Amino acid sequence: MTLTELKYIVAVAREKHFGHAADACYVSQPTLSVAIKKLEEELDVKLFERSAGEVTVTPLGEDIVRQAQSVLEQAAAIKEIAKRGKDPLAGPLTLGVIYTIGPYLLPELVRHSITRTPQMPLMLQENFTVKLLEMLRTGEIDCAILAEPFPDTGLAIAPLYDEPFMAAVPSKHPLAAQKSITAAELKSETMLLLGAGHCFRDHVLEVCPEFARFASNAEGIRKSFEGSSLETIKHMVAAGMGVTLVPRLSVPRDALLTVSRRRKSDENYIRYLPIREEDGSPPPTRRVVLAWRRSFTRYEAIAALRNAIYACELPGVTRLS
Repeated sequence: MTLTELKYIVAVAREKHFGHAADACYVSQPTLSVAIKKLEEELDVKLFERSAGEVTVTPLGEDIVRQAQSVLEQAAAIKEIAKRGKDPLAGPLTLGVIYTIGPYLLPELVRHSITRTPQMPLMLQENFTVKLLEMLRTGEIDCAILAEPFPDTGLAIAPLYDEPFMAAVPSKHPLAAQKSITAAELKSETMLLLGAGHCFRDHVLEVCPEFARFASNAEGIRKSFEGSSLETIKHMVAAGMGVTLVPRLSVPRDALLTVSRRRKSDENYIRYLPIREEDGSPPPTRRVVLAWRRSFTRYEAIAALRNAIYACELPGVTRLS
């Protein structure tokens, strides 16, 4: 039994495909298949059920793959311990970020990271929360910036900041004349939502649960539309197709200036309004956190990343320590 064989079975379990697993391991499919067959013969167990176009892990294989992942992490930890003795921050840090945070936090975060820890380049991976959690579990990424809530997976969590939501409305919309807005005032509007899989979609529906119905005549609510990204939805708002909620960091600084001082862009056609307290309920916010596996040994790298995040300007959010 070798670490290479363990790496192969973990890859097949993750990819559910021998060819894709071989590509991920940078070997030919016959090389990977022969190694896995050899391991199955050594253990005298069947790890995978093979059928046309589909590979599934056997119940016993699930336990073995889980243990193999743990062994690979421990083996990597030995290398990390040795590396930490020379420079705890040496080597890249693989960071996952959800789609509704990445475009607004990463530009400044990367600059601070390069300045503070040039020996620790950030390897970035943008994805949905559920996918990033899986990648954390399998060791594909070292840590991730996520928005709560998400399933308890036994990860170590460090709160970063609480971020309020703002309403984005067309500049010629009657609501645009107001200084702030309530969730109740949005209920009769056409709400533009992110597609399924985005956790921010769920956050919006918590604020305005009526929009989950997607019914054309539900209590006066018109049909809602979906977009693939926050920036796409903003263009739809600018075009007058509806309103939406956005996280505070996604609001361009220029958009909060008076109309006469703004640069010419789509943001001239959007008005961003803070959401005020309603019936004793606080304005909606989301908590953004840094998550990593408890078995991850590069504590100094996590601390350096947190410090780089705290060095970012982060306008309009409440920093947490």
